[in-house]
Amino acid sequence: MVACSVGEQHFLKGGIAQELRTDGRKRLAYRSIYVETGVIPQANGSARVRIGGTDVIASVKAEIGRPSSLQPDKGKVAVFIDCSPTAEPTFGGRGGEELSSELALALQKCLLGGKSGAGAGINLSSLLIQEGRVCWDLYIDGLVISSDGNLLDALSAAIKAALTNTAIPKVQVSAEVADDEQPEIDISDEEYQQFDTSSVPVIVTLTKVGNHYIVDATEEEESQMSSAVSISVNRAGHICGLAKRGGSGLDPTIILDMISVAKHASVTLMNSLDSKISAAEACEDES
Repeated sequence: MVACSVGEQHFLKGGIAQELRTDGRKRLAYRSIYVETGVIPQANGSARVRIGGTDVIASVKAEIGRPSSLQPDKGKVAVFIDCSPTAEPTFGGRGGEELSSELALALQKCLLGGKSGAGAGINLSSLLIQEGRVCWDLYIDGLVISSDGNLLDALSAAIKAALTNTAIPKVQVSAEVADDEQPEIDISDEEYQQFDTSSVPVIVTLTKVGNHYIVDATEEEESQMSSAVSISVNRAGHICGLAKRGGSGLDPTIILDMISVAKHASVTLMNSLDSKISAAEACEDES
């Protein structure tokens, strides 16, 4: 955690109030974004994303599984996050474990929506191979390499890039077998299908510093926040999830205004991210 003197606090908050942050950005401007895909050859898909000084990696591993009895017509997705102590000394021990669990839970909700599946960014039905018997299980792992604020947004961007990079093998299932038997499965080594990421959202976190909200807060700016609201928005502009941090309460009318701001900011972020992912995929194909 960054410690700021009283003078530095006044300087930081005063700059934000006048639309001039310490790194020269306006309140709703992002730092430069770097994307690299295919960084983990053993995974079905992977990506590395840097937003300013925040550096994260996401990977996707697809394994054959069995649908749950409650959702026999859908596959399964699990999200795991590891905050490396080398990224931030406070990530060591219990502090890092709690943050990892908090980030994983927020990302899981962002990708899979509520219990009913409403607002889900990943269509679990597309992971089904044979109802009630065979499906794909997706394991999404995120690693925080370097932390300079806005971790949740960076991880969601890395997961979106990794899913875009994901290729799932085509599968042939053997003829019908008895209900209590698992069918034989032939997994292709040559034919793959790309994962559909058209509905996968990005997360926009609005951080309140003083009397104003900013996007893509640095660690220094986060040290002065009173609250933060993370809103996941897909390409269609639909809200997929919302999470709040910090002790300061928020008026419902302010939240509605923040959602409007997040939708606007998400367009810029989504377009920039899609452009960077396409360029990274092209570079990977050429190498």
